[in-house]
Amino acid sequence: MENLTDKQMMDIQGGGVNLGVIVGIAAGVTFIIGVIDGLIRPLKCN
Repeated sequence: MENLTDKQMMDIQGGGVNLGVIVGIAAGVTFIIGVIDGLIRPLKCN
């Protein structure tokens, strides 16, 4: 195992979540809820 220096420890960047991932997950959840709602409570088009 290698010990890191203080500078190396300060340079470590974590994996951030960007806006595209959040929007994609929200869109997927909304789509799945719509499909389940359509199967459970089908409404005809007027």
